[in-house]
Amino acid sequence: MTRVLLTGGSGFIAAHTLDVLLKRGHSVVTTVRTQAKADKIKAAYQSYSDKGQLGFAIVPDIADPNAFEQAVISDPPFEAVLHTASPFHFNVTDVKKDLLDPAIIGTTGILKSIKKSAPTVKRVVITSSFASIVDADKGFWPEHTYSEEDWNPITQEQATVSPIHGYRASKTFAEKAAWEFLEKEKPNFTLATINPPMVFGPIIHNLETLENMNTSNQRILWAAQGKFKDEIPATGVHLWIDVRDVAEAHVAAFEKPEAANKRFFTVAGLFSNKEIAQIIKKEFPQYKDLPSESTPGGDYPEGGANGIFKFNNKRSIDILGLKYKTLEESIVDSIKSFQAVGL
Repeated sequence: MTRVLLTGGSGFIAAHTLDVLLKRGHSVVTTVRTQAKADKIKAAYQSYSDKGQLGFAIVPDIADPNAFEQAVISDPPFEAVLHTASPFHFNVTDVKKDLLDPAIIGTTGILKSIKKSAPTVKRVVITSSFASIVDADKGFWPEHTYSEEDWNPITQEQATVSPIHGYRASKTFAEKAAWEFLEKEKPNFTLATINPPMVFGPIIHNLETLENMNTSNQRILWAAQGKFKDEIPATGVHLWIDVRDVAEAHVAAFEKPEAANKRFFTVAGLFSNKEIAQIIKKEFPQYKDLPSESTPGGDYPEGGANGIFKFNNKRSIDILGLKYKTLEESIVDSIKSFQAVGL
């Protein structure tokens, strides 16, 4: 059993990560923005809470440089920190304030607080993203194979062009800041980053309504709701992973000594929005307003899957031991979880 601090506990990825941590017998304190969020998680895991395996720390604003100053202090002390708290949405008015600051200051702030006040921490795992690997200007780039060696070359100037640029920059700059911290500050801990692309899969965090669906799952929801009936939107990034595999990756990244100081490009494979719609149509015939074979849009570029960049996920399999779920499994389980919230 390891004593773990998990940030952003009410988020999509963090909720699954918390589930894996508790079931593996680890002792967890998770940060949330409000007491109300803590109460909801506590109610879902009452038995773990009752036996002292689950606790909470309130961190209202991760963009405050001292946000985690108190949260990293624990008795018994923490041995690992999993930092998943970072915004992923495009509903922003100020890219710097809404995306860049929470991601970058949230990351550097927690690392500084760990170094200063939690010397027992030996491994920090940070949720990064394919956004900090991809070079969006290269487009589909079919001759290239993306791996942990790649870095998004986005600049400070490009970051404020649009919310999507801002999101990609926030993940890139935050991850670079973490590796720079490790190099310059020489803390007691080693670092691992998890870099997933689009994350699909069932929702287990407390979702009041379908309107509050996390960004990456929205396309599955919209397809089932009939919003793709006349035209399927472009897929965008054709790489995906199931959220349960992302959660496993976070836990394995601190459990396994050989994961120290490595990035992990966690990706299950290629997908298209058209494939998502086809899976829903096959498995859930009750949804009538789904695209037909002739509905335009949402497919792979010319050349099919060969017309798009390749990926190398070998490190995540060899070191973290990931066994990736299939797209069909992920979409089916996603829809079933949406139905519980009223789909």
